[in-house]
Amino acid sequence: MIFDVYCDESQPDLLSSEFPKYKYLVIGSLWLQTEFRENMKQRLHGLRETHRIGAEFKWQKVSTSRSDFFKSLIDLFFSEGAALRFRCILVDNALVDLDRFHDNDHELGFYKFYYQLIKPWILDHNDYNIFLDHKQNKALDRLPILKRCLSYSNITSSVSNLQAIRSEESVLIQFTDFITGIVSSHMNNSIVSSSAKKELIQYFQTKLGHELRPTSRSENKVNIFRIIFEGGW
Repeated sequence: MIFDVYCDESQPDLLSSEFPKYKYLVIGSLWLQTEFRENMKQRLHGLRETHRIGAEFKWQKVSTSRSDFFKSLIDLFFSEGAALRFRCILVDNALVDLDRFHDNDHELGFYKFYYQLIKPWILDHNDYNIFLDHKQNKALDRLPILKRCLSYSNITSSVSNLQAIRSEESVLIQFTDFITGIVSSHMNNSIVSSSAKKELIQYFQTKLGHELRPTSRSENKVNIFRIIFEGGW
């Protein structure tokens, strides 16, 4: 099978900040078969038209006036079952040792965590197209190296494409940003109780059937991997 993977991150500046405001860097990914890509894009565009959403619909764009639209995105995600899956990695900034493991390079560390996000779901005999939200990198070879490392992670599978795209050009990157924002805001406890975002987090958890929390390795729908640096899951 051929799969698309759409990725985005929340709180990426934590690794480089001297005074981090939140605990977790969260990198999220949305997975679907490539043959369903156009159908999913059409459905997302249809929801935008129904709710008259003209601009990007990322997590930071959530407001009370758009609440019904964002609930419809959550409904869409859960209506697709295993055909549309989400996996993210939680990185506790306080436990990251940049000097020891990442050559004191926060950008290098960031892409190592990207590898840990994607690698476990690179499965035998599949082909993958991976799309990351565009960001400026100091080192121009970050994405080619990530692609090569992921290609080597499973010799029976292939990573045909790994590229950065701007979120305004991709509704699937925006969709990923939205779900990643839900997880990040809950795990970082960064939302006030009366806000529209808090209501959406609660709605997502109701659809999920339990509180958002780190999951087992085998969880397929909403997989939340909290990396433990001393080993284990």
